[in-house]
Amino acid sequence: MSLLRPHHGGNLSWAAALAGCNPQEILDFSASINPLGPPASVLAAITQHLGDIQAYPDPSAAALREQLSLHHQVPMEWVMVGNGAAELLTWACRSLSEMTQVHLLTPAFGDYGRALKAFDVKVYAHSVIASIEQQRSHGFSLQSLAAQSVGLTQAGLLLNNPHNPTGQLFAKADVLELLEGFNQVVIDEAFMDFLPSADQHSLIPEIGNFPHVVVVRSLTKFYSIPGLRLGYAIGHPDVLGQWSAWRDPWSVNALAISAGVAALQDTVFQQQTFDWLAAAVPQLREGLAKLPGLEVISGAVNFVLVRCDASVTQLQEYLLKQHKILIRDCVSFPELGDRYFRVAVRTIPENERLLAALSEALQRS
Repeated sequence: MSLLRPHHGGNLSWAAALAGCNPQEILDFSASINPLGPPASVLAAITQHLGDIQAYPDPSAAALREQLSLHHQVPMEWVMVGNGAAELLTWACRSLSEMTQVHLLTPAFGDYGRALKAFDVKVYAHSVIASIEQQRSHGFSLQSLAAQSVGLTQAGLLLNNPHNPTGQLFAKADVLELLEGFNQVVIDEAFMDFLPSADQHSLIPEIGNFPHVVVVRSLTKFYSIPGLRLGYAIGHPDVLGQWSAWRDPWSVNALAISAGVAALQDTVFQQQTFDWLAAAVPQLREGLAKLPGLEVISGAVNFVLVRCDASVTQLQEYLLKQHKILIRDCVSFPELGDRYFRVAVRTIPENERLLAALSEALQRS
């Protein structure tokens, strides 16, 4: 493809240029966003608060922090709101740069590399792909990482749970075993919301016992508001206070604050999302597994990593030009390359459209 390949999913302008259509015509499986949203309650809140843009937003985002405090049952001073999880991960990596070494599971979300490189962090990578290739299923255990953390001094850990792009969910008990081996720990739980409460392995309920741990979350994926840029961190006030001292003022706008408050209160939308996931996740996984030349990597969340016998970049181009469907190639993950792609779980009819297009494309390859 002649156009510059994006490093993230959801670049509809790039996809539309290749497909020769308007961005609105693209069916996007490359960004793992809830296809049911944004919730009506969020849109109503934005409309109701349009007048708020005439004044500067509350720099502390107190209304949203209070709602998050209630949502997670943590003190309000342990909550920090950010311009998307990406902003908070920038400050997380600046904080981790104070360590002599930082440990990271790879392949990893691309923004980790950007932020770690910006602060010249020495990274020790631990590949989860070896287990995929050797066992034909992803069963990476954190025990090996825990063993390597013994005796480390001034060491940091940046852990993604559930892991992106594999979708693997690490058990809370296994994560807890890691914590004492590191001086600073940041856990990115951007996709944890897509698991029902009973199935989550979040560290947030334990956060008060670990002042050296910060959990980062996203509100944009579950509530389908990535254009508003909204995330949050939960951790010790001393750590979050340092992050706040580094950031620009008014990083979270007034409409995003209002949207976040409304979203967290919308229990109807939350249940609708879990009902959709219960039907759509197995439908897409089972449909992909039936297609020749594809191998589905087991995962726990609202996206699927797939190994493909054919070139994924060629497959991606065919799907765009012939069907206006965008899948997420994994070329930006050096450990994966041109034989893996990732697809978001969308509605059942949209999933069927993808499966039919993939079936046709694979028969031609």
